[in-house]
Amino acid sequence: MVELLGGADIRQMADALGVVPTKKLGQNFVTDPNTIRKIVASAKLGENETVVEIGPGLGSLTLGLLEVAEHVISVEIDAKMAAAIEKTAATRAAGRKFSLVTQDAMKVTELPADPTALVANLPYNISVPVLLHFIETFPSLRHGLVLVQTEVAQRLAAKPGSKVYGGPSAKLAWWADANMAGNVSRSIFWPIPNVDSSLVYFAKREEPMGSEDLRIKTFAVIDGAFSQRRKTLRQALADLAGSPAQAEDLLIKAGVSPQARGEQLVIDDFIKIAKQL
Repeated sequence: MVELLGGADIRQMADALGVVPTKKLGQNFVTDPNTIRKIVASAKLGENETVVEIGPGLGSLTLGLLEVAEHVISVEIDAKMAAAIEKTAATRAAGRKFSLVTQDAMKVTELPADPTALVANLPYNISVPVLLHFIETFPSLRHGLVLVQTEVAQRLAAKPGSKVYGGPSAKLAWWADANMAGNVSRSIFWPIPNVDSSLVYFAKREEPMGSEDLRIKTFAVIDGAFSQRRKTLRQALADLAGSPAQAEDLLIKAGVSPQARGEQLVIDDFIKIAKQL
């Protein structure tokens, strides 16, 4: 059993490092060991998993992951906290396999080992782009769990027809099936955020939806469709297609109504439109 961090530990470590959590970096540290174990359990980690964690902060979730995973790779941009987490892992999870990458998560293209799962308390300000970046960059990922702002979680897990279904929902759907996996109390964070937080679990598709070229085209269609949510696809995709008339022709060929809106389309519909570009 790994000795997890409590609220007093977190504050003491932050004080010793001179770390003051900032809204700019979206830093909110989890201070409750029970919640950490709940998050780890919700990640559905199997045996022999190599888990990548983004933004480990002072190591609360890292230690929980080291308790069950074969190898944990943490990506931390802050050199001061990176040094501290390495020491924390060595003392509280001695003998467990831990690797540290001190780099901007959005620029990471290589890791010490191929990750099979991604589990992270993602900084609120970069949660969607960094999640999509890792799924796109590391094909070895099979599944994962992210703790994000509830509003973001709802968007990631939304299905067509929902008011919050949008670009993030459709792009994640290219890679994986995603679902809400529970809520987390504000009180377990330090500092206490002024937003609610929720968990999203995703399971990667066994086979990709198409080639990289098709993905790029599909994402361009998704961006166009949601750039002006209230407009019909005939109007919303006019710039991408060349004109409203050309957009209408393209949509008809794809078997999608020109009067539909992006929020009504499943990922397969966006792919059909992309194939006509």
